[in-house]
Order: sequence, then structure tokens, then C-alpha cells
Amino acid sequence: MSYKIQEIEGIGPAYSEKLSAANITTTEELLKLCCDKNGRKTTAETTGLPEKQLLKWANMADLMRISGVGGEYSELLEAAGVDTVKELRNRNAENLAAKMAEINETKKLTRTVPSEKTVAGWIEQAKALDPMISH
Repeated sequence: MSYKIQEIEGIGPAYSEKLSAANITTTEELLKLCCDKNGRKTTAETTGLPEKQLLKWANMADLMRISGVGGEYSELLEAAGVDTVKELRNRNAENLAAKMAEINETKKLTRTVPSEKTVAGWIEQAKALDPMISH
């Protein structure tokens, strides 16, 4: 599932313009170019953006491959300690849903928190996807 690059939390018009100059306009393109250290280094040189920021956005793009996650929930998952699809596939739905609710209580990242059933569905989807991010 691919989204416009601006769907990632934290990418506004200025960052979007820099990424577009490097031919990155979708989450799929970002993930392809920034899935490994060499790709992030090259993209950082092209865009002037820090590698660390590109990794964060690539992680969010990775999670957005899960149907129903989108930009908002990818940020909440990251705050709960889940950075990638590979990490999500190994989580316990009950524990993760509780952690997401706890974090959202203080950080207010999303209007609603996904149910345990929804999180379990995400975990199942993650198990069917190939990992894409390498550090």
C-alpha cells in the first residue's frame, strides 16, 4: 500500500519538496530508496536531510504497508517501540494494544486507539510481509 509522502507524520511542504527533488513522492519510493544504510546515505546527500530522519520516515513508511495503519498509527506504533513490520510480527496483540493506549493517554498522538483485535490483524498482516528495513 503506497501513500503520498506527505501522509507520513512530520513531512510537510518543505520536506516534501526536498524529497520530490530526489524523485521521492510516495511512501513506496521512500522505502525503496531508504531501506538500507547506503540508500539512506545517498538520499541524505541528494536531499540535504539527515540520515536519522530518513530512517525514521522509512520505518513509518514500512509500517504503513499494513492495511489500516496509515501515518497516524505508524507514529503511535513507533512511540510504543515498534519501528518496522519485522518488529511488529513478533509482538503480542494484547500487550501492544495496552502499550499504545498508555502512550496515547499521555502523548495524544491519535484521536482513537486501535482495539486489540485490530492490532492482532496488523500482526497477522506483518507476518505475511517481507521485511524491508535494514540498519
